Amino acid sequence: MKRSRKKPGDQATTAAKSFFYWEGETLVLNILGKPSAKNDVIGKPYGHQLKVSVTAAPRAGKATDHMVRFLAGEFGVVTSDIEVVFGRMNVNKQLRIKSPKRLPAVIAQQELV
Repeated sequence: MKRSRKKPGDQATTAAKSFFYWEGETLVLNILGKPSAKNDVIGKPYGHQLKVSVTAAPRAGKATDHMVRFLAGEFGVVTSDIEVVFGRMNVNKQLRIKSPKRLPAVIAQQELV
């Protein structure tokens, strides 16, 4: 039985190398969340995740909800355009952002590489 080989442009290969990938018009982001921070800020890539710090405390998913509201403003979308795929109550998250209007600098720079 033959197995298909992954090519350099395949999504799985791209996703393994980066903290984000595109599925059509949807941006899929792997996040390392940091709750209870001093400021809401998009940080630097940390391995295959993007570090995002938020001021909200990690109580019953409130930090994730706050992160979604913060990222909606950063990407120029409404909060309903951001889906938490997994990690609502964990620091390791995956988000799907439908048709972002803006890209933060850290993502725009990675696309050029």
